[in-house]
Amino acid sequence: MPVGISIKLNSGLYLRDPQATKLGKSIIKNSILLFEEIGFEAFTFKKLATKIKTGEASIYRYFENKHYLFLYLVSWYWEWVSFLIDYNTKNIIDPKRKLKIIINTFVFASKDNPSIDYVNESVLHKIIISEGTKAYHIKDIDEENQEGFFLNYKQMVAKVADVIAEINPQFEYPRALASNLFEMANDHIYFAKHLPRLTDVKVKGEDYTEVEKMLELFAKKLLAK
Repeated sequence: MPVGISIKLNSGLYLRDPQATKLGKSIIKNSILLFEEIGFEAFTFKKLATKIKTGEASIYRYFENKHYLFLYLVSWYWEWVSFLIDYNTKNIIDPKRKLKIIINTFVFASKDNPSIDYVNESVLHKIIISEGTKAYHIKDIDEENQEGFFLNYKQMVAKVADVIAEINPQFEYPRALASNLFEMANDHIYFAKHLPRLTDVKVKGEDYTEVEKMLELFAKKLLAK
């Protein structure tokens, strides 16, 4: 994994760039840990301030509310997965092989980035599986979409849709398949762990191989010419 990469996100998500200061990086690092520990509903800036031993007001200097902080973290994940897709498919010509690698990346996107030590990608992956949709299944989705808050997700989906179109240019729904592969990767891990009657796959710990096989089968069947 190369060092020195940077993650750039929509500046409308924050009041002050958290990556630019020691406190901001601490907010990112510890909010990931706290969201994973207690969940979105129980999370408050007061609890986060206690965890990092700072005043609650200092956190509000960076983020307007916990929704924007959470969306910041989810956007980080989308951008991280997009980077992994580029990195893992570099120099790969065959689009079928590319899609296979992309599916593996979706399912096992918990690889840590050593160049950014204030983001634990493996813990962030767990948050995405359990609560990621709470960042965009919201009442104000249209307004936030106008602000460009979901551009990272759209760009990632477009990247995968391009590969799908290479495999079968006649396939009518490349973006729908791309977004569904990503969402299913997370949903069926969650279902297997918590709502097993909603899926046919089983997971053991962090071994999500059955989920990967299922997605590969769906993609292969749908894209068969």
